[in-house]
Amino acid sequence: MAETSIEPSPIQAGLTGCCPRCGARTLFASWIKFAGRCRACGLDFSQFNVGDGPAAFLTLFIGAIIAGSAIAVELIFSPPFWVHILLWPPITLGLILLALRAGKGVLLALEYRNAAREGRIDTRI
Repeated sequence: MAETSIEPSPIQAGLTGCCPRCGARTLFASWIKFAGRCRACGLDFSQFNVGDGPAAFLTLFIGAIIAGSAIAVELIFSPPFWVHILLWPPITLGLILLALRAGKGVLLALEYRNAAREGRIDTRI
């Protein structure tokens, strides 16, 4: 894919796996593992620390959706307990894994755009 000169938005970079600097689809080495650097422009992705933020946020958000859905299914259909056991864990895991890639990509792109770095905060004005 050819390199573009316009930086993608953080949402676009996260959803498509684009480099936040050049827009080339080089952000991920595998499904949720970041590449070391962009093959097109050389941006070092290892300088960004996404951490566990996306996983924690998505687990809480998707967990709330799944809990509400499980309650609704129970109240509307009253299925046997084993249906819940078979239904909700795979749906939860699938949703988290699908959303985790985009969440990690968006957070890295936001760190790039806002020049967020670890270390001391300079409070001098």
